[in-house]
Amino acid sequence: MKAESYQIQEIAQIVHAQSFLSAPSATISHLVIDSRKLNDPEYALFFAIRGQRDGHQFIEHAYRNGMRNFVVSTLGLEEKYPHANFLVVEDVLLALQQLAAEHRRTKHLKVIGITGSNGKTIVKEWLYQLLGIDHQVVRSPKSYNSQIGVPLSVWQIGQEHNLGIFEAGISTDGEMEKLAAIIAPDVGILTNIREAHDEGFENKTEKLKEKLKLFQEVELLIYSPDYIAADVLGLPGKTKFTWSTQQAADLRVIAIEHGPSNTVLKALYKNEEISCVIPFTDAASIENAIICWATMLAIGYPVHDIGDRLGKLARVGMRLQLINGIDNCSIIDDSYSADLSSLSIALDFLNQQNQHVKKTLILSDLVETGKLDEVLYREISSLLQEKKIDRLIGIGEHISAHQHLFALKEKSFYKDTTDFIEQLLNEHFANETILVKGARKFEFEKIIKRLTQKIHDTVLEINLNALLGNLQFYRSKLSSGVKTMAMVKAFSYGSGTFEIANLLQYHKVDYLAVAYVDEGIALRKAGIGLPIMVMSPEPSAFDAMVRFKLEPEIYSIELLQNFLHFLPTDVKDFPIHLKLDTGMHRLGIELVDLSLLLPLLKENQKLKVVSIFTHLVASDDSQHDEFTEYQVSTYQTMYTSIVEILNDKPIRHVLNTSGITRWPNMQFDMVRIGIGLYGFDTALPNGRGLQTVAVLKTTISQIKLIAPNETVGYGRKGVLPNGGKIATVKIGYADGYSRALGSGVGKMLVAGKLVPTVGAICMDMCMLEVTGLHVKVGDEVMVFNEEHTIADVAKAIHTIPYEILTNVSQRVKRVYYYE
Repeated sequence: MKAESYQIQEIAQIVHAQSFLSAPSATISHLVIDSRKLNDPEYALFFAIRGQRDGHQFIEHAYRNGMRNFVVSTLGLEEKYPHANFLVVEDVLLALQQLAAEHRRTKHLKVIGITGSNGKTIVKEWLYQLLGIDHQVVRSPKSYNSQIGVPLSVWQIGQEHNLGIFEAGISTDGEMEKLAAIIAPDVGILTNIREAHDEGFENKTEKLKEKLKLFQEVELLIYSPDYIAADVLGLPGKTKFTWSTQQAADLRVIAIEHGPSNTVLKALYKNEEISCVIPFTDAASIENAIICWATMLAIGYPVHDIGDRLGKLARVGMRLQLINGIDNCSIIDDSYSADLSSLSIALDFLNQQNQHVKKTLILSDLVETGKLDEVLYREISSLLQEKKIDRLIGIGEHISAHQHLFALKEKSFYKDTTDFIEQLLNEHFANETILVKGARKFEFEKIIKRLTQKIHDTVLEINLNALLGNLQFYRSKLSSGVKTMAMVKAFSYGSGTFEIANLLQYHKVDYLAVAYVDEGIALRKAGIGLPIMVMSPEPSAFDAMVRFKLEPEIYSIELLQNFLHFLPTDVKDFPIHLKLDTGMHRLGIELVDLSLLLPLLKENQKLKVVSIFTHLVASDDSQHDEFTEYQVSTYQTMYTSIVEILNDKPIRHVLNTSGITRWPNMQFDMVRIGIGLYGFDTALPNGRGLQTVAVLKTTISQIKLIAPNETVGYGRKGVLPNGGKIATVKIGYADGYSRALGSGVGKMLVAGKLVPTVGAICMDMCMLEVTGLHVKVGDEVMVFNEEHTIADVAKAIHTIPYEILTNVSQRVKRVYYYE
């Protein structure tokens, strides 16, 4: 975690350390607790925390990788590592917390602190979406809410931030006071009090008392009397704002109306009825949205503004992994945790998947819920019915003992994971989506290995939350009512087909666009119901396009005539999109073609022009702004002429990804978001504001020692003049790693270090020089990620990120993460 710089001597005073400094002028800007995750080791401070694993065991590894600053609780290390700085304290974790608390004390920003049993991360992320439009926000990454996560989160605060949003989670008495000193919130949000982590407290009241310690000094406390009575504990907070679905409150929700993909919330606020629409239907998301609604009202946002923003919220949740399985199955791996709240989230994600009709759940016992088994599994049974689960496989003695509670037609139960695996042949899996949801102790990763396709170790990881974050980034720039068309051509820029489209459909983009008809057909077969525009509709595919309700882009008079001739006489108002050529000179109807176009449109009833658009040549480049303005002016002239002979006004759209960023006055009725969804926008310096979506990784197959002047690879093109060590890794040009990246042009991250390729790139593998690095067979290698980016790879061979991403072979396994 990185923040502003501190001198090592200054830190020593803050944490009351005994100092052994070989470089007393060292500057610290990073805090590190994992020796495998070292960024700028020269400016990093490693905290050797004793926990499940003792951080002192990894000092040597960190030192070998350039780390020179350590906080430890053991004397004498300075003798073994004479070139390092050591701060010796009694409690390393406490020192980390003290440093973060001092950092927070020196920063003058408003801070929102969030705690509760469930919903902390989602409320935090949604408030970030809602408030990030107006504020420079620093927030807890992911669910960093622990005794370690909170100080690392707060350490991120910089001078540029004017709002912090941090969550705090506790598991036992005595923890919250430490977190309260670090976060020091001005506004407090208590999400709810439920059974989660009850085992660390005598009872629910004791847990509540501990959580409320976070808010002892807050100016404003936001909570629900449905979970806590104000007269029971003497609530903190100079001002209070309440919300409720059951009783009188500042925000009293009086109606929750479910739609197919959204929910209308109606409430009383200041004796007036107000409402909003949220793009979610599950109970957990509704409650979290109400908390956000209440928070924005409490801090003074206008009612109408809040409603608009709530309607654009993007879903967040726990980390899920979507991968291809055996026999045309899709596998959702959520095998690391099991509780009621996260089960509901995972089931919702399961129901987002439309590629298979059948939905299967493999579920372990739920532990430490604080509920009696009879009550717990009856609730789960109701939940499965509500989520329309077709098949249940229960694993564990407790769920097996209550199998009579589950009314599903297809169900089977096993005493443990081993029992299930031994009898796996008795279970037939094919053409279904399978959610694997289990507590850690059940080791469901063994099940995942049996159910997933066996593909080589090169993997393209797609972070669906990052993609949604990028979608929200662009949506936040749009005026009210402007629609979005998402470009999912070329296998969604190499990232996937239905996996991406399902997510975009669930999060309410208005249109999808593909290049060819077969791409659209694949999406239809995977259950995608959104309107789909086909950008290159070949006449030979007209029949399939009509059968699968795909909408053609009409870019020439000849294509229009062919399509009109194909359509049967009884067809009426078939949707088409007109593409106008205003200067790209690739495809499109030109101004001189209007005399032929207009009579064709006016004289027939078969077609309905649903949109008219053009493609801007250089919307990202300021030196061509005059030409961009010329293009838009030409477009408007052509659009006006076409609309005069139509009965309605088709959707207008001209902006692509970069245009959204640079030309807010040209949004018209819809924008097209393409490569920006995947984290690239040439109009943004270094992609500022966008998140990395794709990570390509592989593994080491073999390590060899090379003598001086020995050659490596085809054509003897690889030479190490002084000898050294090479690692052969499992990626080659058949996987999409270009041959142009050979002979040192390309680089990959091994053990946190950038290392060059050696010799020619082979079809299935390539070689890297790893001289001086401690690596072994099976170690992970990053081809590109957020540190060594796709843009870096593209720059090395003088191309663009589009080409690198779309060239990743289909044989490379895609793994989709959803948090």
